[in-house]
Amino acid sequence: MGVDARLLTRALAEPGSVLTLDAPSWTALITMARAEQLLASLAWRTDGLVVPPAARAILDEARVGAEVERVAALWEAEMARRALARVDTPVVLLKGTAFLAAGLAAGQGRRVGDLDLLVPRAALPDVEAALLSAGWEWVKEDAYDDGYYRRWMHELPPLIHRERDRMIDVHHTILPPTARITPAAAALIADSVPLGNGLRVLSPVDMVVHAALHLFADGDLSGGLRNLWDIDRLLREFDGEGWWERLHARAALHGACGPVRRALRQAAALYDTPVPESWRVGDEFDRLIRRRLLARDGWGRLTRPVTRLTFYGRSHWQRMPPVLLARHLWTKWRKRGSS
Repeated sequence: MGVDARLLTRALAEPGSVLTLDAPSWTALITMARAEQLLASLAWRTDGLVVPPAARAILDEARVGAEVERVAALWEAEMARRALARVDTPVVLLKGTAFLAAGLAAGQGRRVGDLDLLVPRAALPDVEAALLSAGWEWVKEDAYDDGYYRRWMHELPPLIHRERDRMIDVHHTILPPTARITPAAAALIADSVPLGNGLRVLSPVDMVVHAALHLFADGDLSGGLRNLWDIDRLLREFDGEGWWERLHARAALHGACGPVRRALRQAAALYDTPVPESWRVGDEFDRLIRRRLLARDGWGRLTRPVTRLTFYGRSHWQRMPPVLLARHLWTKWRKRGSS
């Protein structure tokens, strides 16, 4: 059997395993980690271990880069807070920026791209106006794309700041309204946790539910190993008395028991995440999911194209009804052909 990304998941779960790697295996590990945006996380996990000097230099550089990203992400969150200070609405940080702002273990080495915010849908016009007046601009100026986002998506069209060149995604829920699962957006916001600076983050149980839904109901599993690593870190930090009962109840509220349990099974299988046996009962589809998640070769390149195409099609099927999907793809194809 050829090399796949299990080399990376084992290194993250058992950092001591890297001590036996030869030079080609280190090359494979580093290229996989970089491709999966987990290189800085790997650097954190292997900190203090005696590794080859060339590998240590790359890992140390990744940690420095992650620290620069951390400062930039938190500054962008602060800029958004200032821009929205006069809007009477809760502002909830999501994903990587939330982990960093809350000081969670999931933020250690976490790569952060866009700034993701959650606000009540009723507040979107005021939030949009405030951000535009503070220097953000539309990324998509096409009228069809703008209308599509506003009618069918769970967020405003993406914005980018004209000076800082940083993207912001403003959500009013965490899945498209057309998706088969409809999370309770009002409950996400109502139970969010204040940080003391005017911003909020999701409650611990909602963070896990969101990560699971982002992985299984809102994409084709691209970046799945990073999402599962988020879940592993969150579970290890939040686990305690009554945790699993609260998580089950919250997943049920959001209609997300299936994706949450599936995500936890994958985390347990790939990262040895401590998950109760009652949550680990899986099916044959779990094996196909792992095949997709681990689809990297020793050069960090994606492999298993048929499996990846299957999950790409599945992601669209889950996000919108077939008729709407066909109409959207047809419109996009015609626009591409006429451009």
